Amino acid sequence: MELNNRFYNIFAEKAKQVKVEMLILGLGYTAVTTSDSGIGIAYTYFENKVTCTLNQNYCDYEGQPAIELLEKIKSSDPIQRSMALALVNALNYENALLLPQDPGNKILFEKFAIGKGTKVAMVGFFGPLMKMFSEKGAEVEVKDEFRGLGKKGDFDEKLSNWADVLFLTSTSLLNNTTEDILQNVGKNVKTVMLGPSTPMVKEAFEHLPVLMLAGTVPADKEKVLKAVRHGTGTPVIQKFSRKSFLSFF
Repeated sequence: MELNNRFYNIFAEKAKQVKVEMLILGLGYTAVTTSDSGIGIAYTYFENKVTCTLNQNYCDYEGQPAIELLEKIKSSDPIQRSMALALVNALNYENALLLPQDPGNKILFEKFAIGKGTKVAMVGFFGPLMKMFSEKGAEVEVKDEFRGLGKKGDFDEKLSNWADVLFLTSTSLLNNTTEDILQNVGKNVKTVMLGPSTPMVKEAFEHLPVLMLAGTVPADKEKVLKAVRHGTGTPVIQKFSRKSFLSFF
């Protein structure tokens, strides 16, 4: 994926100058802190746990130059990529803290004009958003492999000929499907990438038809780290974080 190369190139210089301070590979999310006070999270991506080991080819990154972990953004192993994406968000933490907030998704829905009859394609099931779509009268098609929702061929056709808006989970960055999905969108489809894993980095997405990034920026570091250690998910982590956005239009 070109995205992987962009993440690496954007942050390589900084990653050579700072160290990984802490790495937590939680059941729900992965967290990384860096020696320059950065913190980042990303979804812990694994499908079928059949052994006691999820993290193959173990390496202790703590105390080491962050560039060593950043290189794993190019790995084919989703666990390695989960750790590397959390690092990307940690390296971008200072910039992400400056972004505006949208705690109730009001700005998101206004920017994408979600209303009665709006045709929404959604990759990754977001329960709270489904309720809002229903209240607004939007039509929704969902593809979520973990939940067994949607068929690839049918959904790709919807992206091309039916959808007005695409809500794309940033988990797609971890299984390397982001660019494959986006190559199917019609020319008038407006896309937002969202979810706690989302890197709030405009330069990384400039080659793609993405108009907004909506992510989660940790605010209370200690409580976020504890939530990750305790295997919690998005609802708990967001209690101690900022729901921020970066709009390109």
